[in-house]
Amino acid sequence: MMKITWSRMMFGTMLMSSMVLAACGDDEASDEGSTDDSDAPTEESSGEGTEEGTNESAETEPKVTEFEPAFPEQTRAPAVETETELDTEVVVEGLGVSWGMEEFETNRILVTQRDAAELLIVNLEDGSVSDPIEGTPEVNNEDQGGLLDVTVAPDFEESRMVFLTFSEDIEGGTVTSVGKGMLSEDETSLEDFEVIFQATPAYEGTLHYGGRIIFDDEDNLFLTTGERSDVESRDRAQELDAYLGKVIHITQDGEPVESNPFVEDEDALDGIYSYGHRNIQGIDYNPATGDLWIVEFGPQAGDELNIIEPGNNYGWPVVSYGLEYSGEFVNDGVSEHEEQGFVEPRYYWDPTSAPSGMSFYDNDAIPEWENNMFIGGLAPNYIVRVVVEDDMIVGEERLLTDEVERFRDILVTEDGALIASTDGGSIYQITAAE
Repeated sequence: MMKITWSRMMFGTMLMSSMVLAACGDDEASDEGSTDDSDAPTEESSGEGTEEGTNESAETEPKVTEFEPAFPEQTRAPAVETETELDTEVVVEGLGVSWGMEEFETNRILVTQRDAAELLIVNLEDGSVSDPIEGTPEVNNEDQGGLLDVTVAPDFEESRMVFLTFSEDIEGGTVTSVGKGMLSEDETSLEDFEVIFQATPAYEGTLHYGGRIIFDDEDNLFLTTGERSDVESRDRAQELDAYLGKVIHITQDGEPVESNPFVEDEDALDGIYSYGHRNIQGIDYNPATGDLWIVEFGPQAGDELNIIEPGNNYGWPVVSYGLEYSGEFVNDGVSEHEEQGFVEPRYYWDPTSAPSGMSFYDNDAIPEWENNMFIGGLAPNYIVRVVVEDDMIVGEERLLTDEVERFRDILVTEDGALIASTDGGSIYQITAAE
């Protein structure tokens, strides 16, 4: 187990310009080569700014676009810096793409392996890793597909029920699916695993599955999906007869929640909660307000943070603060969401942060982080700390910039540790220094 002690989490400098030409236009390729995950304009983080904040942005690279934000706080928040002395440990190395995590017992987490379709148990105290748990579903692991997210039922201590998302082959192509199974008492298998939901229609592509899941306070599930990337599929994000590019609200049996906004619309799918999304790979509740937040990939720039309300339309692909990978405008360069009848993002990045898993810090172990948001950055490679006040983003910090890792998912443990998984197969743990 490697350990890195930080007197302060300082900002490093990352030069990623070589990735731009290599990744542009490669959205048809694998997750590692697609623009969502690695099409990154040159990016570096600033070492200045304090927790009180300055007018200097955490982003120092030129904008990719010439769009103006709808309000001043919508992009390029002031740089802040963590004052608490922190310890960072690499708890585990040598895994595969570790896409999703969930703590099911104190300091013990379930971790999905996207490409291998394996579910592992990692002990954060000693770094031990279990053998793969048997009974996981068959997946399509081409490009961005595979075994994706994991969570456990709110009554896990009694039910031992584990929920997984994954990309599944069905007639007509692939879909984002949700399934559940019971973790055996000896923790070696998922028993009676069954698929409870498929985000139809199927599409013959291997990109933009979305796939994050989270429970609400009534023990129902939110599922996020992507619009499957291609020009011919992306308009389905605006259509209410498709589960592509949506936030979906279902029961633990995969049925639509009765209070969903479109259940009385005979032309709409009952499970849809919100729509007009591109590819959502992060979702969590703000513990200070109870609001549901998501983070989603933009195209070239324009990654968005949104507060999700039932029935709202978030605009993709009609509006965007990003560009096509070719450098051309999306829909002739329309960026103003509200003027078109869509919801403005609370925040967007230009250039990209390639945001993946996210978690609010709902803990007092590091008091200055309480209710802050943490997001995995795939390209450039860092963890984004976002300070939220009254639904506005008032500060941003980039952490672990010199680790050169693609941070895929973020978890806050019961003890207040910040856990980050990577595409390179490492599990990081950040805690307050003793």
